Amino acid sequence: MAEVINLRRARKARARDAAADAATVNRAAFGRSKAERDAAAADAERQARLLDGAKRED
Repeated sequence: MAEVINLRRARKARARDAAADAATVNRAAFGRSKAERDAAAADAERQARLLDGAKRED
């Protein structure tokens, strides 16, 4: 015979898992200091300039 599952508990557990995944993503996105954010933005800008400078004219 199959195991009996409490659907309410399963639904709440699935919601908790989804919330934990969202929290992990938010910690990565928003859990950085201002210096880290500024450094990442400067690095992205530097990479964009480097890529634009390497383009060939048609």
